[in-house]
Amino acid sequence: MQVHSYLFFEGRCEEAIDFYVKTLGAKPGMLMRYGESPESCPEGMLPPGSENKIMHGEFFIGESMVMGSDGMVSGKPKFDGFALSVDFTEVAAAEKAFHALAEGGEINMPLGETFFAKTFGMVKDRFGMNWMVIVPKEMPKG
Repeated sequence: MQVHSYLFFEGRCEEAIDFYVKTLGAKPGMLMRYGESPESCPEGMLPPGSENKIMHGEFFIGESMVMGSDGMVSGKPKFDGFALSVDFTEVAAAEKAFHALAEGGEINMPLGETFFAKTFGMVKDRFGMNWMVIVPKEMPKG
């Protein structure tokens, strides 16, 4: 069994996937637009002109698949109450990704050393998605 994150970007999914390819080295996967669906959306579900918006998309960050959609194309994505955490092995790589994610967004906790991490920080990207960036320390067992 696996659990995957499914993010609703409410009209900015393709832009978000492109951003994560650039900032995190994500690899795009399957992509289906509303206009390509074998079944039509119910009348009034989407604003007119949404045929090219993403009905379902996938991208991979390392081994992890993240799924996304433009949802109902409301223009109001909400990513409250959770964050995606990205582990790095090198501080320099974490710093590069953190600052790239922060571009056009907001730093909630600057990167810095903690008792559990060589570096750890929290950032909200330009889409409102919350990220935690970490290079974990080896924790003693027991």
